[in-house]
Amino acid sequence: MEKTGQEEGHVRAVDRALVLLAAFREEDGPLPLGELARRSGLHLTTALRLLGTLESHGFVQRLPPGGYVLGATLLLLGERFRRTLRLDDHVRPALERLRVESQESAAFFVREEAQRRCLFRLDSPQRVRDHARVGEAQPLGIGAHGRALLALDPPPAERPRLPIISRGERLADVAAIAAPVLGAGGLLAGSIGITMPLYRFGPESERLCTALVMREALSVTAALGGDPTPIAALA
Repeated sequence: MEKTGQEEGHVRAVDRALVLLAAFREEDGPLPLGELARRSGLHLTTALRLLGTLESHGFVQRLPPGGYVLGATLLLLGERFRRTLRLDDHVRPALERLRVESQESAAFFVREEAQRRCLFRLDSPQRVRDHARVGEAQPLGIGAHGRALLALDPPPAERPRLPIISRGERLADVAAIAAPVLGAGGLLAGSIGITMPLYRFGPESERLCTALVMREALSVTAALGGDPTPIAALA
């Protein structure tokens, strides 16, 4: 019984530490202890103790003037995560091709349970463009990427045609085209696509971007060791 209690205590501590890390937001500067405790719902002494542990492992950094920021270990783990999946070597060149040939923004999303997260993004070279951030989480089932990540879930006879096209679906002034990407064993690796201001998304742009997105979805799938056939069959 004592061992079980210790194990539960360790899990609780990990959970609280993760809540502390999630309390940091992109727009934040250094955060004082009190603000981190408030956001995480922890007592000051508990937050201080956990921050000390996180700091010792490089997950947070305490600045000399006061306040905490995220630490470099998170960047290292993020890069290791991408490299382990072999996505970086194949997705970034594909996104660059999409951006150059379409002159629009290109992005790659991964599925995380009931949401999707932007893992890679290259912004359009044009002055007027849509804005999104790497790491940003968005809902599944909404928008081209949100529906592309679900496109292969239904039985084959009920699957939608690819690529998925959305016009003002998630954001009123944004259009997007996306298609799923598969990895080894037929597992979903993510979705790849193009986004642009809605006013630039005419018939010619739709034809071009449709061809580009499908080409790269099939190419990246093959590069990751996946079978492009289920994707090609829906084109």
